[in-house]
Amino acid sequence: MQEAKKARIRLQSKQGEDVVLQEMAAEVFERGGALYLKYEEPEADLNGKKTRTLLKITQDSLKMIRHGAVESEQTFQEGAMLPGYYRSPYTSFNLSTRTSSLKMTWTRGLSGTVSWTYDLYVHEECTGHFDISLHIQEDTQ
Repeated sequence: MQEAKKARIRLQSKQGEDVVLQEMAAEVFERGGALYLKYEEPEADLNGKKTRTLLKITQDSLKMIRHGAVESEQTFQEGAMLPGYYRSPYTSFNLSTRTSSLKMTWTRGLSGTVSWTYDLYVHEECTGHFDISLHIQEDTQ
């Protein structure tokens, strides 16, 4: 198994006029033809518990698995509507994502950009349209 390398990520999420930009340290590694990215989200819940996120990036899909203060799983594949879930101490529900675009550009090594656009469905009702951009910069020092 390949050793994880340090990276910096910049994650921008846009929903309507609301834009959230996060910059975090991450670990990135390749395994079985997929690229994996692990990071800890900066916000903690009321008890100080943080959420760890694992992204599995393949040639045509992206899977996001979150553990900690929030438990969730979402899968994104262009042109597909895929099931997922969200659980927190306050609520839980099944959800689905309908991904209209998923684009990946690699600049060198484990650095690049993944961007995707999707509609989020909760109980079969569309609750939002999201544009996400994830920039990964491998730390080569």
